[in-house]
Amino acid sequence: MGDVVMKRFLLLMIGLNCWTVQAWCQPGSRGELAALQDSLVKLGYIMYNEPSEPDRLDANFTFVKTLVSALKIPHSYSFGFDSLNMVSILTAPDDRFRIFSWHIQLNDGSYLYYGAIQLNTPDGTLKLYPLLDKTYEIENPEESVTSADNWYGAQYYRMIPLGKDYILLGWKGHTPGLTQKVIDVLQLTDGGARLGKAVFGSTETQRHTRMIYRYSKQASMYMDYDSAEHRIVLDHLAPAEVQYEQQYEHYGPDMTYDAWQLGEGRLEFVSDIPLINPPSPLDDGYNDPKNIKSHPKSGFAGQ
Repeated sequence: MGDVVMKRFLLLMIGLNCWTVQAWCQPGSRGELAALQDSLVKLGYIMYNEPSEPDRLDANFTFVKTLVSALKIPHSYSFGFDSLNMVSILTAPDDRFRIFSWHIQLNDGSYLYYGAIQLNTPDGTLKLYPLLDKTYEIENPEESVTSADNWYGAQYYRMIPLGKDYILLGWKGHTPGLTQKVIDVLQLTDGGARLGKAVFGSTETQRHTRMIYRYSKQASMYMDYDSAEHRIVLDHLAPAEVQYEQQYEHYGPDMTYDAWQLGEGRLEFVSDIPLINPPSPLDDGYNDPKNIKSHPKSGFAGQ
């Protein structure tokens, strides 16, 4: 079922002629975008709530076509799509682009991921790079640099600048027993989007182009950006019992924390960090890491 759905998605993307659409379409308006957003909200509800898998997939296919129609409206980049709570929409800190990502859960407990990168063009025409999920075709995702059409799919919830590149933190439901969190690196060039880069500085990860953390679907892993310390803080994962070593369905947080410290184009690993957050009158202005509602919107129940 997954291969069929991805082929339909690919055919739809190809129909956009490499995602560069000049202003040939009729001028749009915020009213048109708002109307299309209403349709997307209804389709999104079906995608996440309909018990029938074929109906969820059909709704998702129509969702993609409707989203493309909306984005083809000139200057659609300035429209926030604030009602699409089932989709993660992250805007780059330099406002160079924004990235859409979402998932569909299949009845066997696996997931399909969908996404696209919309560039902020000076004249308001559409330039979009589709992200095509090829999770099961990437042989060694930890050491692979992939193109947008060979994506290690995830639903992103945080974007952090790193020199000229962008760090993406993502949630990746994977199998009935296994969930993942991903730290990926996005590079935008004249030739398109590339994902993955060897920026992880530790003895064990020198060849890694992305970090993938695997743990039990019954557990919850904290991984988020600490802007005050300029680092990514994450739960340290360990097996429930020694005999479950390397059996990641039995992994979960062990009540200690590690971090990736951001530097000049690199991330340096720091183990077993003290996690101290003294109270401050400014606390209300920041995202509470334990309060998902304060995070950028996304289409999954928990991170």
